[in-house]
Amino acid sequence: MPRRPWFAVLQPLSSRRRTLLGVSSFLIPLVVWSAVSYLPFLWKPLVRVSDPGDVSWFQAGMLVDRHAFAQEVERVEAEEGRVPAGRRANPIYLPAPHEVARALYTAFTTKPVLRGDKWLHESLATSIKTIFYGFTISSLLGVPLGILCGAYAAAARLTEPVVDFIRYMPAPAFGALMVAILGIHLEPKVAIIVIGTFFQQVLVVANTVRRVEPSLLEAAQTLGAKRRHLLLRVIVPASLPDLYNDLRILLGWAWTYLIVAEVVGVSSGITFFINQQAKYRNFDNVYAAIVIIGVIGLATDQVLGFFGQRIFAWRSLRPSRFRTLVNRFFSDRYLVLFPDKPETATTRP
Repeated sequence: MPRRPWFAVLQPLSSRRRTLLGVSSFLIPLVVWSAVSYLPFLWKPLVRVSDPGDVSWFQAGMLVDRHAFAQEVERVEAEEGRVPAGRRANPIYLPAPHEVARALYTAFTTKPVLRGDKWLHESLATSIKTIFYGFTISSLLGVPLGILCGAYAAAARLTEPVVDFIRYMPAPAFGALMVAILGIHLEPKVAIIVIGTFFQQVLVVANTVRRVEPSLLEAAQTLGAKRRHLLLRVIVPASLPDLYNDLRILLGWAWTYLIVAEVVGVSSGITFFINQQAKYRNFDNVYAAIVIIGVIGLATDQVLGFFGQRIFAWRSLRPSRFRTLVNRFFSDRYLVLFPDKPETATTRP
């Protein structure tokens, strides 16, 4: 059997290749980051001073530009003084992977230095609460309105022009207005996420609803379905799997607007933690917080995808192992509980 090429147009990958490529997508950036951090012959624009020698303005541990360091070495050698020593290093804003990993651990285990600063898990809890409220309110309003716009042309004509107009307005521009109306605490941040997500949500959901197979509607109308039944019994059930995927994508947008929303009014949440650490030049903690946001977002999406495959099992191209196991279990039990009855002899009259 000929091997299937890796780059076949519109052809699915095997399970082994999917796993290999998925792991590689994480490993490649990590390898590049590690190479830049640990290999001395790659990009190292600075020198970390280990011995200041006879240079008065050098201190141990100080980062100096390579050209400035070389000029000082030449000057001290010409004066026959004690030559400074150092090793090539990257700027402080590009910490090595092990430094970020260490910061990731200490952020959860070390008490904040300054009074009033929050632990990382407290900042994360505040951000997750803001995301939850904002995305829930946006979905409760945007999904039904999007379904109506997708199902009824009149609703779309009445709603989508103004929605399409407002969605180009950047949500952060409403920050000062939301603070004036709602105060300076959690409410304006939730409102920014709602503004940033709701209008996109209406258009995305409406376009998804419009992709319902016309044959389903024709079949339902042939069977006598009325307008309400067409909407609730045909359009909504047929759109649910795609609407579920739309919400997964839009949840990522809500995380993007969170970073902007949390600087409105009183800074809070993970953005406050990042800003504080950047102010003190603790860039390893900044990277650690950014990594945590990515991990939470990816984990949430994977969990939603897992449940989506179980809820909408008929849309999955490959049967899941769990569903296959359940089917086999109950198929065997069916044979045990309901064995085939022996055929009764029939006599012809």
